[in-house]
Amino acid sequence: MIDAAGPAGGRSAPAVALVDALLARLVEIPAALLVVAEIGVLFAGIVARTVFRHPLVWSDELASLLFLWLAMLGSVVALQRREHMRMSGLVARLSPARRAQFEAVALAACLAFLFLIARPAWQFAREQQPITTPALGWSDAWRAAAMPCGIALMALVALLRLVRDLRPRDALLGLVAVAALVGALWLARPLFAPLGQINLLIFFVGVGAGSVFAGIPIAFAFGLAAFSYLALSTSTPMLIMVGRMDEGMSHLILLAVPLFVFLGLLIEMTGMARAMIAFLSALLGHVRGGLAYVLVGAMYLVSGISGAKAADMAAIAPALFPEMRARGARPGELVALLAATGAQTETIPPSLVLITIGSVTGVSIAALFTGGLVPALVTGLMLCVVVWLRHRGQDVSAGPRVPRREVLRLFVVAAPALALPFVIRAAVVDGVSTATEASTLGIAYALVVGPLIYRRFDASRILPMLIETASLSGAILFIIGTATAIAWGLTQSGFSGALAQAMAALPGGGPTFLAVSIVVFIVLGSVLEGIPAMVLFGPLLFPIARELGVNEVHYAMVAVLSMGLGLFMPPLGVGYYAACAISRVDPDDGLRPIVGYLLALLVGIVIVAAVPWLSTGFLRPGMG
Repeated sequence: MIDAAGPAGGRSAPAVALVDALLARLVEIPAALLVVAEIGVLFAGIVARTVFRHPLVWSDELASLLFLWLAMLGSVVALQRREHMRMSGLVARLSPARRAQFEAVALAACLAFLFLIARPAWQFAREQQPITTPALGWSDAWRAAAMPCGIALMALVALLRLVRDLRPRDALLGLVAVAALVGALWLARPLFAPLGQINLLIFFVGVGAGSVFAGIPIAFAFGLAAFSYLALSTSTPMLIMVGRMDEGMSHLILLAVPLFVFLGLLIEMTGMARAMIAFLSALLGHVRGGLAYVLVGAMYLVSGISGAKAADMAAIAPALFPEMRARGARPGELVALLAATGAQTETIPPSLVLITIGSVTGVSIAALFTGGLVPALVTGLMLCVVVWLRHRGQDVSAGPRVPRREVLRLFVVAAPALALPFVIRAAVVDGVSTATEASTLGIAYALVVGPLIYRRFDASRILPMLIETASLSGAILFIIGTATAIAWGLTQSGFSGALAQAMAALPGGGPTFLAVSIVVFIVLGSVLEGIPAMVLFGPLLFPIARELGVNEVHYAMVAVLSMGLGLFMPPLGVGYYAACAISRVDPDDGLRPIVGYLLALLVGIVIVAAVPWLSTGFLRPGMG
C-alpha cells in the first residue's frame, strides 16, 4: 500500500505502535510455523507413499486444515506489511496530501468489507461444526474458524493503521466517506432488484473496478463488489459468499503457491541462482549483447524453479545488473529487458498462474507444465532477435572471452542448480508427486545442494523468508477467495451463458476466438494480476475454447502469455513497476526501450496461437 502522509501524533502513538508490533509477532510466527508444517506434512506423505509404500491417508486432510489458517494469517501479515496487491499507478500521481486521503479511504474500505463479512464468516464456521473429516474424524469447524479469526485480525490491523499512520482528520474523512457510500447503497437497495444484469455493471464494474482504480487492495475491492452485488440485488444469504471464498482458498493444489514462493527465496539464499548466472555469463558474456542473452536465459531457468515473478527478478537483477552497467548498458534498457523476460517466462513451470488455471478449470497440471516450456522458448527467441538488432552495431558490451576450461568448470558447478527445474517437472509428469508435493521435493533438494555444494546457507534468513512467504501467499490466496465469489455471482446471474454464446457466435470459429482472447487477456493483465484475472474468467472462457475445438493447454498458453504482456506493459502494468523497483531504475527511463520488446512478445504470442503444436506437441496421450 502507499505510505500515508505522516503518523498520527499524540500520546497514543507509542502505545499504538507497541500494540501493532506485538500483534505482528503474534501473527507472523504462527504463519511462519504453518509454512514449515505444510512442507513437513507433504514431504512426509511423499516419503511414506514412495519409500515405505504406506500412504498417509490423513496427510491431505491435515494439510487442508492448516492451509486455510496459513492463507488467512498470511493475509493479516500482508495487510500489516502493506503487501496486498493493489493498482496504485493513478493514486501515486496525486499530491502527498491527496494520497493520504485516498489511503484513508482504502483502509476504511477494507474495514467496511471486513465488518460486513465478519458475521457471515462466524456463522459459516458454526455451520461446519457437524461435518467431520473422514480420516482424522475432526470437526471441520477447526478449519473454517480460520475465516472469522483472520477477518477479525485484519480488521484490528486496519484500525491500528488508521490510528497510527494517518492524521485524525484524514482517518475520519475516509471513514465518513466509506460509511456514507455504504449507507447510500443500502438505502437504494429497492432500486436494484428490477435492473437485472445491469447490476453487473453497477457492482462489478462500478464498485469493483472503481475500487481497484482508487487504490483499494484488489482482494478487498473484489470482496466489496461481490458482497454489494449479492446483498443488494439478490436474495442470496451471505453465508454462501463466505462458502465460495472458502472454496476458492481451500483448493489443495493452491498449496503449491506458498511452497514455490519459499523455494524461490531459498535458491537465491543458497547461491544456486548465482551459480546458474555465472555459467551463462561465462558462456555468452564475450559476444555483443552477451549479458542481455544471459538475462533472457537466466530468467528462463530461474522461472522454472521459483514460480513467482518477483522472486525471479529479485534473484537475477542483483547478480547480473552491476556487470551489465559496467559494460555500458543503460538503466532503461536493463529494466525494459528484465520486465520483458518477466512476461516471457509466465508459462514456465511451476508457474503459479498455471497452477491456478489447473485448480479453477480442471486442466491437467502436468499437461500445463509440459506445454509451457516451448511457448516461453519461442517468445524468448523473439526477445533475442531484438537484443541482436540493438547490439549488432555496438562494441561496448563485448567482454573478454572466458577460457573453455573455465566455462566447463562453471558448468560443473552450476549443474546441480540447473538440474532442479527438470527434477521438479519430471516428478510431476512421471507421477512421483503431485504439482503441490513437487515443491517440497524442490525445497528438500535446495536444502541439501545449497549447503553441501555451494556452501551458502544463512540460518538467520529462514524466519524472514518464511514470513515473506506467508505474506505473499496470503495476499494471493485472499484475492483468489474473493474472486471466486465474484465468479460464482457471474455464473448465477447468467452472464457466463451470455458470454459463451457471444464468443461462440464470433465469425471464424477458433482462430477468431483466439485473436479476441489475446486482446482481452492483454487488457485484463494490464489492470489485474494474472491469478485473479484467471480465477474470474478462466471458468468462463475455457469451456468456450473446448467447444470451438481449441485445445485447453494451447489456450492456456495463449492466455497466460497475453496476460503476461499486459502485466508488464506500462503505463498500467504493475509488473513493470515491480521490475523498476527491483532494478532501482526510474520507470520513465524504460518506457522507450520496452516498446520493441513488447512488440517482439506480441509476435511470439501470435506464433504460439497460430501453431498449436508448440503447446501440445510434447503432451503424452491423455494429458490434454
